Amino acid sequence: MSGPGYRFLGDEEKALVNRALDGWQINRYRFNDSAEPSMVYTLEREFEQRTGARHCLAVNSCTSALLTALAALGVGPGDEVIVPGYTFIASIAAVVHRGAVPVFAEIDESLTLDPEDVVRQITPATKAIVPVHMLGAPAAMDALRRIADKHGLFLIEDVAQACGGRYRGRALGTIGDAGAFSLNLFKIITSGDGGLITIANDAVYERAFAFHDHGFKPLRRGVADADSLFGMNLRMHELSGAVALGQLRKIDDILGTLRKQKTALSDALGALPGVTRRRINDPDGECFSFLVLQFESVEVARAVAHRLGTSTLIDSGRHYYGNMPQLLGRRMPTASEHPFGCQAHTTDRRYKPNMLPRTDDILGRSITLSVGVDDSYLGSGFGINPFSSPDEIAAVAGAVRSAVNELVART
Repeated sequence: MSGPGYRFLGDEEKALVNRALDGWQINRYRFNDSAEPSMVYTLEREFEQRTGARHCLAVNSCTSALLTALAALGVGPGDEVIVPGYTFIASIAAVVHRGAVPVFAEIDESLTLDPEDVVRQITPATKAIVPVHMLGAPAAMDALRRIADKHGLFLIEDVAQACGGRYRGRALGTIGDAGAFSLNLFKIITSGDGGLITIANDAVYERAFAFHDHGFKPLRRGVADADSLFGMNLRMHELSGAVALGQLRKIDDILGTLRKQKTALSDALGALPGVTRRRINDPDGECFSFLVLQFESVEVARAVAHRLGTSTLIDSGRHYYGNMPQLLGRRMPTASEHPFGCQAHTTDRRYKPNMLPRTDDILGRSITLSVGVDDSYLGSGFGINPFSSPDEIAAVAGAVRSAVNELVART
């Protein structure tokens, strides 16, 4: 199981790692002014150039990226943060560990936040919205940006599964106040583990840098000002930075290959009875890493998934709120229930199964075919990979058509 970036690992990444090792440069800092810039520093600057982000900061995971972004924007005890019911558990954990309260909103047929339901969830305590660009495709960022601006809320993009994606010409992660990216094994580009943050505001960037590295100013040019946060150690390792830099430099090849493969699979599938395709908010801006089929009933979707040896999205791992035992049955908060406990915010908000009926229905009727991300935990354990041959693509399409035609006909 892996993501597309893993399959593209090659001599370019090895050369950069070896260059770091040749001089035993294994820390992101260069304390000798004559030394060449670090791999991590170069990665940050090249990511800024590619995305148009004002600032980029490399960290050790996307979870750290989310936590750092929330901290830098001042989200904490007493605040509510709106998140989708379909995401990875890290999007929720980062909110919880800031002492804030996750508030769930429905998704729509794009499998991303439904802007209309986001509006319904806003209260005086709401501080931020976290749209998640699930399965490589963008959320409805125009609508969400308008909502955030109207209500004075921060917009933090979770771009873990959509590095390189765009929305109406803008790079994902640059439309909100911050963006969080993942570089783990299952992502568009990888360094094994790692994360990136894009930030639009200079002061927020300084706070983010301080939070990720013990309160220091950017690039450790002195201790940050007195109003900075107590920092942690969330830095990216130099060897991870070297691998990620090599991957970033080939991301156009990766995305171009995924587009070609998804187009070939989609054409080979053709029209399927009783099946629609996932709505993509910007068809030119997706990463083409998945192909989602949506059925008319949960029963047929589960039967087809079983025939193919995969699962519906509602039956996949901790990407669906109903599969998160840390969350369900909890009351927010009491002072003793760390990390849920927070004396500053005594709410009776509860989390329970089936609290998002539209999300449950959509995920129950949806099956994901892999194009570049082979991950049964995510529900994409069946499909093709970036280097599948035309014959292999035809075989996968034939298996899907056969299962759908037989099982839809029974209903």
